[in-house]
Amino acid sequence: MCPGTFSPPAGHIPTAWLCSQLTENLTVSGLSLNSQVFGSCSASLHIKLLDFFLVVFFVVLQMLWIKTLETVTANFIRTGRKDVEQDETSKWHWSDHRTSPPETPLKNNFLGSVTFSIGDLLRAKDERLTLNLRSSDGACAAGTVVVSRLKMGEMEEVDVDHIATDIPSQKCPLVCESASHVCSDRENNPVTGPVFKNPVCKVYRFQTVDSKWLLVREQMEECTLSFSIPKQLLLLYIREDMNRMQDLKELGELSPHWDNLRKEVMTRYGGVISSYQETLAEMDKTSGRSFKPSCCKAQKSLEFIPINLHTQRMRVTCPRKTDTFYDIVTVGAPAAHYQGFKCGGLQRLLSRYEAEKKSFSTAYQCIYYSPEHTAKAQEVLSSVSLLQPLITSLADQLLQAAQERSSSGLKDVLKNLSDKTEQFVHTLKDELVKSALLALHAAQPGYVSKNQRQNPVQTGQQQGHTNCGQNHSPVQDLPGHSPATLVSENTAVCNNVEGSQTTSIREGGPLTLKHQDSIPHQTEFDEEEWDRVWANVAKCLNCVIAMVDKLQEDDNSRQQSAPEQQRADVITSHNNTGDWREQLKPVVTRLKECVTEVVEKAKKAMTFVLLQEAVCSIPQGFLLQQRRDVVFSQALAALACGFIMRLYAGMEDKGFLQQLHLVGLLAQFESLLSTYSEEIGMLEDMEVGISDLQRVRFKITEAKTDDLSDLQPSVCGQRDHFTVEVPLPRLLFQTLPEEIRSGKLLHIFPVLFNVGINEQQTIAERFGDISLQERINHKNFELLEAYYKLLSESMPQECLPSFHSQTDVKELLETLGQNVVTKKRKNVEILWIAGTICRRLNGIRFTSCKSAKDRTSMSVTLEQCALLRDEHHLSKDFFVRALDCMRREGCRIENVQKNIRCRKYAFNMLQLMAFPKCYRPPEGTYGKVDS
Repeated sequence: MCPGTFSPPAGHIPTAWLCSQLTENLTVSGLSLNSQVFGSCSASLHIKLLDFFLVVFFVVLQMLWIKTLETVTANFIRTGRKDVEQDETSKWHWSDHRTSPPETPLKNNFLGSVTFSIGDLLRAKDERLTLNLRSSDGACAAGTVVVSRLKMGEMEEVDVDHIATDIPSQKCPLVCESASHVCSDRENNPVTGPVFKNPVCKVYRFQTVDSKWLLVREQMEECTLSFSIPKQLLLLYIREDMNRMQDLKELGELSPHWDNLRKEVMTRYGGVISSYQETLAEMDKTSGRSFKPSCCKAQKSLEFIPINLHTQRMRVTCPRKTDTFYDIVTVGAPAAHYQGFKCGGLQRLLSRYEAEKKSFSTAYQCIYYSPEHTAKAQEVLSSVSLLQPLITSLADQLLQAAQERSSSGLKDVLKNLSDKTEQFVHTLKDELVKSALLALHAAQPGYVSKNQRQNPVQTGQQQGHTNCGQNHSPVQDLPGHSPATLVSENTAVCNNVEGSQTTSIREGGPLTLKHQDSIPHQTEFDEEEWDRVWANVAKCLNCVIAMVDKLQEDDNSRQQSAPEQQRADVITSHNNTGDWREQLKPVVTRLKECVTEVVEKAKKAMTFVLLQEAVCSIPQGFLLQQRRDVVFSQALAALACGFIMRLYAGMEDKGFLQQLHLVGLLAQFESLLSTYSEEIGMLEDMEVGISDLQRVRFKITEAKTDDLSDLQPSVCGQRDHFTVEVPLPRLLFQTLPEEIRSGKLLHIFPVLFNVGINEQQTIAERFGDISLQERINHKNFELLEAYYKLLSESMPQECLPSFHSQTDVKELLETLGQNVVTKKRKNVEILWIAGTICRRLNGIRFTSCKSAKDRTSMSVTLEQCALLRDEHHLSKDFFVRALDCMRREGCRIENVQKNIRCRKYAFNMLQLMAFPKCYRPPEGTYGKVDS
């Protein structure tokens, strides 16, 4: 008989609760009696208990009379109900007679008894008590009884009777389910309270291959980071764009042409800032929600919010094994649904945009820089902005150590100062800075190239024949109106154009400026000036180091030559202390001045590079950047949620913490999107969004207080790099390794694997194109392989988690590689193997589809049942029933209810015919609904 749901009959709730929910095993005289009755439902609890003891005692105690067995069962039920209903203290008896004659001594009728308090059971750490039965005189042991407990509750807005099913073949082994108020103890937990909320819990019992019972607890929760991370990102986007506008203003006076371009770019930045401010204001109006339902995925005010972000944990309790947790994060594919997919997604749009950007630069008569140079310019700006205040602060600390005459302090501060200054110098050791300064000089008003001053008429007649003998690289003209190209830098530079004029009047007649050489010669612009300024920083640092060494050497010499005189002369000692600071101050001040001068020049040069990027981006580039911001915001919120969930679960795992700071964490995203119609655009958005997560670092900090508001994660940085700071309570923070406590940035390695499973994927495979899916899987397989290689070189295999399956990770990778290159329709084995590797490598698992409620639910439940089968010996006879039960009554159907207010997966019969069989929901759980 298939275990079914339990609904206690009216009038017998205390007995049912005690017998069905607290008692897991009864052991009498060393024989274990596994009670199947507690996993099934019955119209009459008394009849069920009677049947149970009749069967079990007949097998175990064959020498007992049938009449005696009936008496034992009846007395057990009667005594248990009486004690629970009266004083919540249970006293269980096994009697030899149904009705004992008055003259028969009671002590001869009992096998044994035990008394326990319900409070003891509630306080038990493992949620169970093992009690020893004693005979009535207490002289000898009569066996043991094991009592376990389960929490009971009712789902919000759901009738408990709804859980039962009328079709016997579809009965589910759902023991009980818990509402949010039952799991509210999580919200009082200072670790998880501010991040996860509104839990939904389901508990099941499944039978193993050796006839044992698995207790499976499924818990789904919302994450407050769904809103908090996007809000913080919007503020950072606004601040970054405002800083960019300020940097453009600080470029100084430019020629009319460049000034007009600058004004147009600043107008575009102003529009983006205004749009983001409006979105942020609308998000602030949203209160009381911690997730975005799938029906709101195209809502503009919520476009930065991830779709249907939830965490799901399966906790498995089985005999002879400690509890095991399996976590997964479910989220709708990060995509810009509001902006639509008519022209494709980010991957296609960016490729097309880069191909067309050179023509944009010609149309706007601006400079074209390659994407690599643009990224380098952003990196230089970020680095100098971070390093300059550090160098200034360390220089001040060096002077303070000199005033205190602290040799050890001087040594430590000087080492840090040297490291940061060398990093600063190395960052600026790039030809891009020099070429950008050259271009900025050419964009200033009144600039005329050397060729134009010598023979302007000849220059106009001999376009394309520029003499670049003194430059680093040859310059050749492109046909038409294209700017000149600096080959060595892959940078096209146009001439300074007065306003928007294309014709100029000279003494020799009209001069057509269709194309002019904008590269000044070294005689006009001293390129060596930048080299001198940049090198002065290193020279000043060497002066500081030499001065510190000299001071320490002089001090050591005086101590060795006249120690007694120095100890006696207090005034001299005081003067020497002042001399250290006074002697250091000039060289330290000069170092800070040189750093400031270099930063000023570098910021102007790199801002000018980004100005050209922005000009070439009008207007498409700004729209693409907004789309990228939207997609990244959704992806980062999901990643932060998964990181925090994985961190909390691994706080006691030393191997995991070592892996965290030595290598970093793997974040494996599983996608079920098809490569057809709009979902191609979603997948293209998702690919770029997941790839952009490589720019994210995590940092674990100590919370100021244990107040929940101080435990909220925060984001800092700008578009080319973000850092998520995760505060932990002081006691928990102190258990972390020293490297993490010292503030080391933790890396993330995101990978994405996609296999479409619906009817649209069938069309794509037969009549369309699946090259996007093949390219994504192949590329990310290489990234996964590289991560495993790095992990293997950095850590011993013993630090990784152990699984029942003995397949080596290297073998799994080989199998995955074979599946990636195999031409097989709907090869879902790619997803299964990738998920297995992720868990074996302590990674974070994510599963996505369009809305994370239908196909995602099929994948999550399948993965959970596969883990029960492979790791906990779930019986093959129970696999399909367990799978149907989780899909019919588990947390995922509750997720559907939360999103669309209907307990139906958005499938129809024709669609499911195209699904792989293991991804099809049970009958009665799907239908045509709005999703």
